[in-house]
Amino acid sequence: MEGKLNKIDHYFRISQRGSSISQEIRGGLVTFLTMSYIIVLNPLILGFTPDIDGNFLGGGAGDGSNLPIIAATTALVAGVLTIAMGTLANFPLALATGLGINAFVARIAANYMTWREVMGLIVLEGLIITVLVLTGFRLAVFKAVPRQLKISISVGIGLFIALIGLVDAGFVRRTSAGPVPVELGAGGSLMGWPVFVFVFGLLLIALLYARKVKGAILIGVLSATVLAVILETALKIGPSFVSADEFNPRGWNLNIPALPDSIFQLPNFSLIGQFNIFGGFVTAGLLTAGLLVFTLLITDFFDTLGTMTAIGAEAGLNDSEGNPPSADKILLVDSLAAVAGGAAGVSSNTSYIESASGVGEGARTGFSSVVTGIAFLFATFLSPLVAMVPYEAATPALLLVGFLMMTQIKDIDWGDITIALPAFLTIILMPFTYSIAVGIGAGFVTYVVLKAATGKAKQIHPLMWGVSLAFLIYFIQEPIKNLLG
Repeated sequence: MEGKLNKIDHYFRISQRGSSISQEIRGGLVTFLTMSYIIVLNPLILGFTPDIDGNFLGGGAGDGSNLPIIAATTALVAGVLTIAMGTLANFPLALATGLGINAFVARIAANYMTWREVMGLIVLEGLIITVLVLTGFRLAVFKAVPRQLKISISVGIGLFIALIGLVDAGFVRRTSAGPVPVELGAGGSLMGWPVFVFVFGLLLIALLYARKVKGAILIGVLSATVLAVILETALKIGPSFVSADEFNPRGWNLNIPALPDSIFQLPNFSLIGQFNIFGGFVTAGLLTAGLLVFTLLITDFFDTLGTMTAIGAEAGLNDSEGNPPSADKILLVDSLAAVAGGAAGVSSNTSYIESASGVGEGARTGFSSVVTGIAFLFATFLSPLVAMVPYEAATPALLLVGFLMMTQIKDIDWGDITIALPAFLTIILMPFTYSIAVGIGAGFVTYVVLKAATGKAKQIHPLMWGVSLAFLIYFIQEPIKNLLG
C-alpha cells in the first residue's frame, strides 16, 4: 500500500508542490461539493426548452421526464474530463457543463435549430478550439497578455465567484422593480432558514480557516449541509420557486436538503452521440449559425484562459509571467471538453472556477481533480444523495476563495492609467455582466486603445491587436448581423 501511495505522490508531484495525499483528497471533495449543483441545474436549464421543432432534449413532453437522462450524462462527462485534466495536465482544475453557455444554447441557439444541430455546433466549435491549441495559437495568445492584466483577471474572477455565492444563497437577490438591480435578501431584508444556513457556513469556514484548521472548507460545507437537512426535516421549508407564478423567498434556491427515499439510481446515457455537426447551417442559415459558433468560440476560448490563470495564482503554481505549469495540456483537455460535451448532448464542458474552493482547501495537483472526477462518476448512480447539498451550504466556500483571490489586487500598478483602467474594467465587468469573457474583452480592448493613443503602441503584442478586434466583433455582433441580414 505504501508503495502505491509513493507512486501516486511521485506521478502527481504532490510532496514537491508542498501538499499531501490527504490534502488533495479533501480539496477534490470540496471542489465536487461546490460544483455538484451542475448535475441538478444543467437539466433544469436544458431540459424544459423546446427546439425549433418543439422537441425537448432527451425526449419527453416538457414534463421533466427527460431530466434524469441529462443529469446522468452531465455527471458522466464531467467525471471523465476532470480525471483527464488531473492525469494529463496535473492541475487542480475540474470541468463540467459551462454555465452561461448552456443558457445561451437553450434560450437562443435552440430557437434556430434542432437540439441535435445545436450540439453539432458545439462539437464544431470545440474542434476549432482544439486545432487552435494544437497549432500553439491559444497558448500564444495567453502568453501575449501582460502580467498585470492576468492579475486583474484573477481578481475579477474572485469578485465574480463571490457574487455567484451571494446570489445563489439568496443573500443578494434581484429587485422586482425599480432602478436598483440587486438588494439584500428579499425586499432589503434577510429572511428564511436557508440564508441562516449560508451565514452559518460562511462564519464557520472563516473561523476554522482563521484558526488554520485542516479541512476548514470541507468541514464547513458538510456541517452546513447537516444543519440544512435537520431544518428541512423539522420545518418543511420547501423550494424558492414553487411554480411559474409563485415565489417563496424563504425557500431553498435549488436542491432541497431532504433525506431521499433512496440513494441509488441507475443512469441512462442515451443522449451520447445525439449531434449533427453541419445541420444547423442548413436549418438556421450560414450567417446565423456562423455567429452562434463565433459566440461559443469567444466564450470558451477566454473563459478558460481566465480560469486557469486564477486557479494557478491561488495555488501558487504560476511562473513570474503569470503562466501556470503545463498550460498547453490544460488548454488541450479543455478544448476537447467542448467536443465531448456537444457529442454527449449536454452542452460544452469547460473549466470551473469553483475549483478554487478545492485549492483553498489545499489542492495543488491533478490528484485532487482525479478525486473530483471519481466523485462525479459515483454521482451518476448516487444523484439523489448529491441533491441533498443545497446551494446555501456549498456557496460559503466561494466567498472565502473570492476573498483570497482579491488579495492579488495589490500587485497592479494603479499609477499607470494605461494598465490600471483596463485592469479596473476587467475586474468590475466580470461580476457586473456575469461573464468572465466580457470582463477580459473589455480589458483587452481598453488596453490596446490606451497604449496606442498614448504613443506606447510598441508595448502591445501583435496578438493583442487581433484578439481585441475579435472582441470588438463579439461586442457588436448584433448590429453586424442586422447589417448583413
